[in-house]
Amino acid sequence: MRGVYAGICLYLFLAALNVLGSGLGTFGQASDFLTQLFAYGENPFVALLAGVLVTMIVQSSSFTSALIVTLVASGEMTLGTAVFAIMGANIGTAVTGVIVALANVRIRRNFRRSFTAALMHDFFNILTVLVVFPLELISGLFHEAGRGMFSRLAGWMADVIGLEEVARPNSPIKLITQPVVELFNGIGAWLMPTLAGQGLLVAGLGLLLMFIALIFMVQNLRGALLRHMDGLFRTYFFRSDLRAYSVGLVSTVLVQSSTITSSLMVPLAGAGVVRLRRVLPFMMGANLGTTVTSLLAATANPVAAAMTVALFHVTFNLTGTAIWWPLRYVPLKVATWYGKLAARQTRYAFIFLIGVFLVIPLLGIGAVELFTSLR
Repeated sequence: MRGVYAGICLYLFLAALNVLGSGLGTFGQASDFLTQLFAYGENPFVALLAGVLVTMIVQSSSFTSALIVTLVASGEMTLGTAVFAIMGANIGTAVTGVIVALANVRIRRNFRRSFTAALMHDFFNILTVLVVFPLELISGLFHEAGRGMFSRLAGWMADVIGLEEVARPNSPIKLITQPVVELFNGIGAWLMPTLAGQGLLVAGLGLLLMFIALIFMVQNLRGALLRHMDGLFRTYFFRSDLRAYSVGLVSTVLVQSSTITSSLMVPLAGAGVVRLRRVLPFMMGANLGTTVTSLLAATANPVAAAMTVALFHVTFNLTGTAIWWPLRYVPLKVATWYGKLAARQTRYAFIFLIGVFLVIPLLGIGAVELFTSLR
C-alpha cells in the first residue's frame, strides 16, 4: 500500500511539474517580454543574464533554446552571442530544484539535505559558467565573426556530424501526465479571459499541486518504504559516483527532462534515501543527459544554428564535468556550507532563490544597458 501511495504521489508530482511548465510556457508565448529580454543580446553579459531570467520564468531550458535558435535564424542574434544565452539557460533551469526543496522548510534536517542537493545542481552550473564564459568571451575577440573557442568547436562538430532531420522526441512523462495538464489548462481557460492570465493561473495551480504532492511523498518516504528503498539505492543505484552519474545520464535521456530527474532527486536526498555525496555526480549526469535530448530535438530544425547551439550545450556540460569531476569536493563543500546556513536561517534560502534567479539578472541587464546608453 505504501508503494501504491508513493506511486500516486510521484505521478502527481511529475504532473505538477509539467502543469507548472505548461502555464509558464503559455505566459511566455503570450507575452513579448521574453523576446524583448534578448533584444539587446549582442552584449554577452545581457545574453547570459537574459538566459537565466527567461529560463527561470518559463521553467524550461528547451523553450529558451528554441527561442534562441529562432532569434539566430532571423538574424536578431549572432551565434557567437547565442552561446552565452545557453550558458544562462543552464543556470536558470536549476531553479525548479530550489523551489522543490522549499517544501521541506518545516523540517530542518530534511530541508538542509534537500536544499543542499538542489544547490549542487546550481553551483555546478554557476562554477562552469565562471570558467567557460571568460574563455569564450576572450577567444571570441580574436575571431572575425566574434565566435569563441567553444562555439567554433560546436560549429565544426555540426559540420562533421551532418545529421538528417528526425521527428522531435516525445517525453514519456509528458505523455502520461498530459490528462492532468489538459485539465488544469481547461480550468485556466475557463477562469481567465487572457492567455497571459491563463498561463499565470495554471502555473500557480501547478506550483500548489507540486507542494501538496511533495509533502505527502516525503512523509511516505520517511515511513517503512524508506527502509526498503534505502538499501536498494545505496547498494545498487548510488553505490559509486560513476554509477550515480550513469543513473542521472540514462534516466534524463529516458524521461527527456533534466528538470524532472534533478527535481525528483531533491526530495529523495532530503528523506535520506540518497547520500548527498552521490547527488552531485547524478546532477552532472542529468545535465549531460538533457543535452542528448536537445541534440535529437535540434535535428528536427532545418536551421544549421540549431545543431550548433545544441552541440555547444553538449560541449559546455562535458567541459564542466571534465573540470569539476576531479574537483567535485569544491561544489560539494560550497553547497553543504550554504545548505547548513539556509537550514539555520530560512531567509538565506529565499535570498539565494530571489537573488540569483531574479534580482542579479534584472540588475545586471539594467546596469549593462545603462552603461551602454551613457557611452
